[in-house]
Amino acid sequence: MSILSGPAWCRAFPDSDSLLDLKFPFDTAVNNFITALKAAGARVSISATLHPPERAWLMHWAWMIAKGKIDPAQVPAKKGVDIQWVHETPEKSRQSAVAMVNAYGMQGVPVAPVLHSRYTEGHAIDIDISWVNNLKIKNKAGEYVEIISFPRNAMNIELAQVGKSYGVMKCHDGGLDAPHWSVDGR
Repeated sequence: MSILSGPAWCRAFPDSDSLLDLKFPFDTAVNNFITALKAAGARVSISATLHPPERAWLMHWAWMIAKGKIDPAQVPAKKGVDIQWVHETPEKSRQSAVAMVNAYGMQGVPVAPVLHSRYTEGHAIDIDISWVNNLKIKNKAGEYVEIISFPRNAMNIELAQVGKSYGVMKCHDGGLDAPHWSVDGR
């Protein structure tokens, strides 16, 4: 039996922050990069790895309904997600979707969240990285790179080059998603 849409669904299918959920060979690249960061004295905090496809699906369709982009009755079914988007009235359906959008923290998101991404594939990670003084870090070739430039966080261009040597690419969004790294920068 289907369960009506609403904010309780936002607790289903939580994001992972475990390196074990990354897919090969990206998992190996990330582990090697993080090992080098820690050996160099950087602070590393992982906030997200795998974004379950079911969660992405819920976020996408909640946003679409909340914004009036689709009739809730037209949302395609998703195996393993027994949600009922259609409530007693169209307004209650939309209000429930708005409540989900708010619970997901997507109030200011200008476009529908994507259904498929590097996160749903296990090929992306959000890592907060910082350091205090110059960072002397080994790249994949085993050569030391001394980073003296600013900022002293994941947005550092030289650090991005070190990550790239391991196969961990900095996001290409112009700085809008500072912790995002992936297999190809997307």
